[in-house]
Amino acid sequence: MRGAVFAAALVAASQAHAATTATPAATFLSSLGIDTHVAQGYEPAQYVPMLRYTGIGNLRDSYGNVDGLIMLHQQTGVVADIITGCDVAETLAAARRLADAGALLAIEGPNEPNNFPIVFNGQRGGGSGSWTAVAACQAALYAGVKSDATLKNYPVFHVSEGGAETDNVGLQFLVVPPGARGLTTPGTRFADYANPHNYVSGHVGRYVANMPWSAADPLLDGPWDSLYGEYGRTWLKGFAGYSNSELMTLPRVTTETGWDSVEDEGGETVQGKVLSNVYLAQFARGWRYTFIYEMVDAQGSVGAQGLYRANGSAKPAADYIHNLTTILADDRSSAAPKSLNYSIPNQPVTVHDLLLQKSDGTFALIVWGEQVLGSNAVTVQLGATFASVNVYDITVGTAPQQSFKRVKSVPLSVSDHALIIEASGPMPPR
Repeated sequence: MRGAVFAAALVAASQAHAATTATPAATFLSSLGIDTHVAQGYEPAQYVPMLRYTGIGNLRDSYGNVDGLIMLHQQTGVVADIITGCDVAETLAAARRLADAGALLAIEGPNEPNNFPIVFNGQRGGGSGSWTAVAACQAALYAGVKSDATLKNYPVFHVSEGGAETDNVGLQFLVVPPGARGLTTPGTRFADYANPHNYVSGHVGRYVANMPWSAADPLLDGPWDSLYGEYGRTWLKGFAGYSNSELMTLPRVTTETGWDSVEDEGGETVQGKVLSNVYLAQFARGWRYTFIYEMVDAQGSVGAQGLYRANGSAKPAADYIHNLTTILADDRSSAAPKSLNYSIPNQPVTVHDLLLQKSDGTFALIVWGEQVLGSNAVTVQLGATFASVNVYDITVGTAPQQSFKRVKSVPLSVSDHALIIEASGPMPPR
């Protein structure tokens, strides 16, 4: 597509952690999202067992069937990010209904106007023509949300594929900064969160090492729609956006990413490992929400990107995500997460980690691999002696695969998916 040689994506992982503060497990679980197609006429009830099984708490859809979205919330607790078609008044009305029902997560700008041009106030925008109307729609959506007594505290996600703007209308910014050279007045506010569609498969469909980790990199311009290519320097025309240091802390979500179990390499098993790794890598690298495209094969477009087959049966992706969310299940955030001075000596570049903590104080250290072939033998130094340690493998199930008593280190064989070290009962040093 564009950007640096993909081999440069093998970014070295940190070698050790000095007193890493855990993130509440509930916060990580709240980042998981999935694309559904209720508004396109698919029966909402089909998604109820799927949402319950996978444990995914956020869905992305349009607002064409608000009653269906409210039903899904009532049945599963899921909340919705709704996409505007630039019919802003109708979008806001639907969002208010969802908010009143407790079923709203966010309001999102138009979906990929490069592929699906919009009409706003009678003016066409997007595609290969001017994007002035797209910017006007996004600005109107943001102003409408923030001036609404019911909606003002809900986040607005940016237009997706803003890097395709043909004229410099400023969509590479959340707020157009002073001195910006473009067609939109400085100070114009568009969104609270940047919103790339950084498909982990890029445009090659090849299964290579560290692809989820690399696609989540805020600065790496590889074969995907990167944060850099949307908000650093736009990928179509090269309009300047944020500096690298600003990109590192830019609030961001991914409303589409995925892996096709037929067209992309590896089949259904690799799809399951890649997508569970995507959720982990995205969160670890600073993405607040990540929505996988999609729940069921071929509902939004032709393809086999779903967690479920067209007949409703679960693929390994659904099973692995179910195992991940079940092992980490926690309905409360830790009031004051504690720190752990753990380390992984000689950590390979394809081995990554994320420290979570449940509300009962149990640490859940996720160690996952993004290696295509083979495995790495590592020893995780826990930084303290724990009375009880269990090790889970999300590709096997929800029961511990190993259990230890009174240990301060755990040996692991890490390959291409996630293992979870659950450590409880830290013991005082002797």
